[in-house]
Amino acid sequence: MSYQIHTEKGLVNRGNWRRMKDCMRRAQGGDRITIGFIGGSITQGAVAETHTTCYAYLVFDWWVKKFPKSAFTYVNAGIGGTTSQFGVSRVQSDLLYSRPDAVFVEFSVNDENTEFFKETYEGLVRTIYDAPLKPAVTLIHNIMYDHGKTAQEIHQAVGVHYNLPCVAMQPVIYAEVKAGRIPNREITPDDLHPNTAGHALVASVIIDYLEKVYAELSIEEPAPGSMPGPITANHYQNSVRLQNGNCDPLLEGWTVDHTPQRLVLEGFRNGWTSKTKGAKITFEAEGSEIAVQYRKTVHHPAPIASAVIDGDIRHAVTLDANFEEDWGDCLFMQNLIVHGENKKHTVEITLTETHEDDAAEFYLISLIVSHE
Repeated sequence: MSYQIHTEKGLVNRGNWRRMKDCMRRAQGGDRITIGFIGGSITQGAVAETHTTCYAYLVFDWWVKKFPKSAFTYVNAGIGGTTSQFGVSRVQSDLLYSRPDAVFVEFSVNDENTEFFKETYEGLVRTIYDAPLKPAVTLIHNIMYDHGKTAQEIHQAVGVHYNLPCVAMQPVIYAEVKAGRIPNREITPDDLHPNTAGHALVASVIIDYLEKVYAELSIEEPAPGSMPGPITANHYQNSVRLQNGNCDPLLEGWTVDHTPQRLVLEGFRNGWTSKTKGAKITFEAEGSEIAVQYRKTVHHPAPIASAVIDGDIRHAVTLDANFEEDWGDCLFMQNLIVHGENKKHTVEITLTETHEDDAAEFYLISLIVSHE
């Protein structure tokens, strides 16, 4: 089905095209090029018929067809139900390890439009932008197609500050849905995830921007200069995931999960499990920001745990593994310390409630620690 949309309206911030032009020129010359994507379920390709009909692959395919002399590598680090807070903690292992030449970042329907996620998103953008190969970075802003929910405002502010291209679906696809010219159920089943037709529309908006860059390859772009200072407190740029391969917590009634992780989407790996009431796991972690990541499951009942920082039982945080959504198990993140004291902290996680008929054990995936 063909839709008439104004793809040219999608480029809401032009930014500096020097890195993208350099990447395209190298592709023209036949260099091997890696194109990377990081984001949530839309980037992962949820609801698209196949992995080759999601927006990320369609954009990758544009590169393959546009520059036939080059050999391309596709890296998709999209994981459903995750935010830029998790993204910045995993971007090195899931994306930057591949040394990408161009990166597309998409978290605008997963992040909330708050100062907290502005800070985590900035940490992610800075980490990618400052990677050794200096990849061309493009920010993608998706939107909910029923009421227009998006974090574009805060994400675009980051893009403007770093002079990065920002491509948004709000003035293009959502505008047509809101005007009644595109029935939302023709492009999305749930107003969040584009179907195959919706992914094609998203890709067309991004490709329009890429065509604009390509059309101006002969025009020299000014050098972007050094990376400017942050616009937030920027406590999340230096984020570390503590899992069983890089830390050794004190275990009392917990089992180490040694199941190999072969794919980015195999998120429930490298952690610790327990189904015994009173089981305790104790970490020592240094930083000013600490979050615990655990599995919330649709299989009920599930255990409930409690997290205590530095022995402060009065402010214990409940970790309920029962997920009330129905779309599947979730890589849930719970903040324990936000802008706290930058020091070594003790984190104790104890199972406080189990049931004889528990359908799943408690799965502690990681502790994520950041510092200013």
